[in-house]
Amino acid sequence: MTGFGSGSAEADGNIIYAEVSTVNRKQLEIRFSLPHEFSSFEHVLRKIVQDSLSRGMVSVRISCNAAGTASSGINRERVTALITAARELGRELGVDGTLTMAQVMTMPGVFNDSNTEVPEAVKSATEQALQSALTNLNNMRRTEGAALKEELTNRLELLEDLREKILPETANIEQQLKQRLLDKLASADLPVDMQDERFLKEVLYYADKADVTEELTRLSSHFVQFRNFLNGQDGGGRSMDFLVQEMFREITTLGNKAGSGAVANIVVKFKTELEKIREQIQNVQ
Repeated sequence: MTGFGSGSAEADGNIIYAEVSTVNRKQLEIRFSLPHEFSSFEHVLRKIVQDSLSRGMVSVRISCNAAGTASSGINRERVTALITAARELGRELGVDGTLTMAQVMTMPGVFNDSNTEVPEAVKSATEQALQSALTNLNNMRRTEGAALKEELTNRLELLEDLREKILPETANIEQQLKQRLLDKLASADLPVDMQDERFLKEVLYYADKADVTEELTRLSSHFVQFRNFLNGQDGGGRSMDFLVQEMFREITTLGNKAGSGAVANIVVKFKTELEKIREQIQNVQ
């Protein structure tokens, strides 16, 4: 689910800013943009994100308004050269070449290798700022999630209605298939001995294969599970995605078995709604 959140914290005269944004992905992918000296504890920050999010492309940007002890490790010559180069290039190309200090602090070579250790207080503040950003992000996603739940619930009800419309069309499907087989034999001028036990067994065998009771029962079960997930039962987006795949399988099998125009039309509508649900659950964590 798409979203954005920001947070900040202060330590040792340094203000840490964290921004987290997400876009849809089936799996969890995390990309960091950090000040050079913060790379030593990126794994800690990554774990914080993993504990809060389970799906999506996540972009995390950490910046530090350095002051006090943290600024002693800054390569001032490098900073000056970067800002000067940006301004000169901006004038040459006719664009704004201004760099903010937050942007400069994320560039390679800004901090001296001899003093790259980040104080524990700054590390703690960074974790706090990131956690705050994730909290704000999830608050935004919950608001969007409430609207998404309503839409998915409405589409699930449409699927349930379509299933009910299939029932009368398949009530006598075995008898209908049996009659179609007999009609085809008759139209081909093939003699049919209705007293032939072996022949009747074959007809009943093919008619029985057209029974769709099992598919209809499984669809009902999938509907119940899907609604449970919508109402907060453990499972989430991946489980809902799996259920949609199973519904596709059941309705496809049902359509193939039924072989009638009326059922085929309902199956097409059913799959159309399922596809819409599949697109939306990519937003569900």
